[in-house]
Amino acid sequence: MPESLRLSTDAVAPHERAPQWCEWVWQHFGGLDSDLYGDTGFDGHLLASHAGDVILTRLEANRHRVLRTPGMARTSDTAYLKIVAPWQGSASVRQQGREAGARNGAWVIYDTTRPYEIDNPERVDHLIVMVPKDAAIERALRLEGVMARQLGASGISRVALETMRNTYQELPHMSETAARGAGEMIKHLVQLSLLELAGQETAVTQREALRDRIRAHVQRHLRDPQLSADDIARALNCSRRHLYNAFGGEGESIAAYIQRLRLDACIRELQQAGPHARPITEIALSWGFGNPSHFSRVFRGRTGMSPSAFRGGNDR
Repeated sequence: MPESLRLSTDAVAPHERAPQWCEWVWQHFGGLDSDLYGDTGFDGHLLASHAGDVILTRLEANRHRVLRTPGMARTSDTAYLKIVAPWQGSASVRQQGREAGARNGAWVIYDTTRPYEIDNPERVDHLIVMVPKDAAIERALRLEGVMARQLGASGISRVALETMRNTYQELPHMSETAARGAGEMIKHLVQLSLLELAGQETAVTQREALRDRIRAHVQRHLRDPQLSADDIARALNCSRRHLYNAFGGEGESIAAYIQRLRLDACIRELQQAGPHARPITEIALSWGFGNPSHFSRVFRGRTGMSPSAFRGGNDR
């Protein structure tokens, strides 16, 4: 049976679970910062196995985010293409100005040698697959053009998804030789999926290109309180209909996307407590929230507490 790793917060004291989980994630995935949305209660389970040099991990946990900074990416020992394929919950991956989300039936791929962020805004049950980067596939296509893309809906990427899931589930019953063979099959199917994605010139990829432009515009103008769908459509010289079609299937509207990014930015600032910390209202206004009362309502909806209580919790 291939080697496996089991980690669970069940045997950890409640007040130690969050820091212990962050340490496990750092160690297992080769350097990742974790953020738990300010939650104090947490539980998580991680079970990992090897199929040759492919690492398959089942991760069940409360909502959380992970971040890989440029420094972390540079110091990584091994280069992987990494895949998140949810069974339950959702994941949103951001890398190189692009963002892609996935739920059950889809997967997103990204590159561990470059910075990235992943949001898991609800309790999740994910399969995470780490495939060593192959020099041949890098020469065959520009990897940055196919990272942070959603796959798995149909075609060879659907076959790859089912193979990854079935391999993980059957690994306990496989010999080392069979597991290595399954790992080679996964690598081959992932490569074929990327090659197929890179070669597509369809309306789907055109929508993805427009979605990337929308996200880039939002990132550049996030602090502007006038930022809206109409503003973006004018800036990108497209209709509102094309704008909304580009975001179709993302699970959130453009307005919700803008609000989420603004909240993320405010949360990060509020977590940086100290004598020089800016007032809460100033932080909210600087990130495009024009109404402090509205900011407080949406902040409480995200975190379950007021901005002042959230900041107070991070002061301790």
